[in-house]
Amino acid sequence: MIRTINDAYLDLRAEFRKKGIAGYQVEARELVAFALNLEPEELDGKRGQYIFDKDEERIEQLKERRYSGIPLQHITGRWEFYGLPMEVTADTLIPRPDTEKLAEVGIGLLKDRSKGRVLDLCCGTGCVGIAVLSNVSEGISGVFADLSEPALEVARRNLIRNHLTARGVTVLADARQKAASVLGKFHLIVCNPPYIPTEEIAGLDAEVQIEPHMALDGGADGLSFYRWVCKNYNGVLTRGGALAFEVGLGQYEQVMEIMEKNGFDFVQFACDLAGVERVVWGLWDPPAV
Repeated sequence: MIRTINDAYLDLRAEFRKKGIAGYQVEARELVAFALNLEPEELDGKRGQYIFDKDEERIEQLKERRYSGIPLQHITGRWEFYGLPMEVTADTLIPRPDTEKLAEVGIGLLKDRSKGRVLDLCCGTGCVGIAVLSNVSEGISGVFADLSEPALEVARRNLIRNHLTARGVTVLADARQKAASVLGKFHLIVCNPPYIPTEEIAGLDAEVQIEPHMALDGGADGLSFYRWVCKNYNGVLTRGGALAFEVGLGQYEQVMEIMEKNGFDFVQFACDLAGVERVVWGLWDPPAV
């Protein structure tokens, strides 16, 4: 039986839907494209092309890996964030649509600046900082900081992938410790920290538990990193500089309180597309000496 790329895509889409895979359309498209060594955006123009037995076997192998519980992003090693291509590995969190709100807020806070510096703290893949740099003035540069060297290697490759090596550098840094003065000053810090309460991690979906626990574990109440970052990194913000966090479901009021207690002013929140209070941000306004 002669089959086309479109036949393979439609069949896989229907199978993924029956299996209850969220985002089955996107996942089927990404998996078929990866199996055929195509970029996802190439697929539409080639759907009428015939596929061969080796292609069918490759799709079947990848499909079985997906059914074993491996996230699609770890199978393909790639994903899109804020319209930009990102490498993803088992050493990093998978960039999620919810987090695009943090990038959007960061872009808005820097949109009127021609020069400046942004710190992506707990950067993982670097997706948030890369999205910010890609949508603001070329006079703005970035530092990407994480405690995981493997994650920083991914962030470096994503800077290369998005043609930002001249504007972004990576640094090994621990958000739980006082920020090193050699980092300099920043006009914006964006941070998507670990925020899952420790005891809740064991109850997460199996696919989430595959991701690095150090990027998930936010301490007993899920708020430990917000306290550490507000205390340890306010000193590297310029006066009037902004700190913006992604927060977990129902955490926004507590994070707002933590920021206010640590000297941040004009603290507010922003909702994601689902209406969830997803980002909390404020301006650094240290007391007069």
